Amino acid sequence: MTASDRAVQLIRIAAEAAGDKLADDILAYDVSEQLVITDAFVLASAPNDRQVRAIVDEIEKRLREEADAKPIRREGEREGRWVLLDYADIIVHVQHEEDRLFYALERLWKDCPLIELPESVNAHSVQRGRKVGSTSE
Repeated sequence: MTASDRAVQLIRIAAEAAGDKLADDILAYDVSEQLVITDAFVLASAPNDRQVRAIVDEIEKRLREEADAKPIRREGEREGRWVLLDYADIIVHVQHEEDRLFYALERLWKDCPLIELPESVNAHSVQRGRKVGSTSE
């Protein structure tokens, strides 16, 4: 089993929205073989709480406008360090880069296939000399 077409559509929109707000290290994993609660995870990070919130706001706005999707659950917004948006088909994690390094979700899901994202999603990170996937090392 692989991520549904709907999940892939939501992933693309969420990743592009995160990239537009300059999120770092945007990745998507197909977790449909491991979990029954969702098809995919989207991971993104930012250097400060304010940017985490801006990324989350843009993801929610774009998913609502472009896919008529609203989160069924939203956690962590008050602290702004790790916000989780649960859309059933996908779960989006936007983390402060320190928390992303500490919790290292990439290591937990490393056996799951990566879902290819458009190059433009992480283009700003590459331009700044950051290697995509660098937080997982």
